[in-house]
Amino acid sequence: MKRVQLMGILNVTPDSFSDGGKFLNPAAAVEHALQMAQQGATIIDMGAESTRPGSKPVKPAEQLQRLLPVLKAFRKLSRIPVSIDTQSASVARACLDAGATIINDISALRHDPAMLKLLAKSECDIVLMHMQGTPKTMQRKPSYRNVVAEVLSFLKARIRACEKAGIKRSRLIVDPGIGFGKTLEHNLALLQNIESFAALKTRLLVGVSRKKFLGVLTGEDTPANRAHASAIAGVLLAQRGVDILRVHDVAEHAQALRIGSGLSANRE
Repeated sequence: MKRVQLMGILNVTPDSFSDGGKFLNPAAAVEHALQMAQQGATIIDMGAESTRPGSKPVKPAEQLQRLLPVLKAFRKLSRIPVSIDTQSASVARACLDAGATIINDISALRHDPAMLKLLAKSECDIVLMHMQGTPKTMQRKPSYRNVVAEVLSFLKARIRACEKAGIKRSRLIVDPGIGFGKTLEHNLALLQNIESFAALKTRLLVGVSRKKFLGVLTGEDTPANRAHASAIAGVLLAQRGVDILRVHDVAEHAQALRIGSGLSANRE
């Protein structure tokens, strides 16, 4: 089993589905980011706009008001790479200037017309995610003829758009967008066929942490109680070639991955 990076989730929001409001205070947010780094996160993904189903957009100025104090304080204490979860070019620009090195855009650089041009001039890595609809509408009867083929086709098109703008493929990371405009069946089909995404020849990020489909499978209604289910899914995905896992519970995932790696190494 190859080594997988853990991207620790830091929601600087009042309304995220799992831990909204818990880290809205900058001091609490920085402390949590440092804790995740100590537990084994190799990337911290900071976001100031909830993208849970039904959520509404947050203005760029408000995102920056939440993000910049945390990012600047964290950057003084740690050199671990920081990803910024935003669809806004102005937010991305300010955060890159403040020390972020990855932009994680759930719209795959489609929401803000200025984003593609901005990132083409930068040297940061970029996460391109698939989503059907918007966070406000994405879970209103999502529909596909072939979800795996359609998500792959979308990501291929976004990679082409990036390369046409001058962004090298080596800077790109793709994310199939589990839970973003998908039913349980869609999510499972994507995960069961996750090896298909190797054809894109980019790094592959997957985020299943604490998500609703795990609750459906386990019967666990409380997102924070899905840490073990998330970690089990993470090990299975790592064994199937995923490069980066976006997670809430870093310690649990790090421990599970060590066990998975150990067992894989000793398999005859």
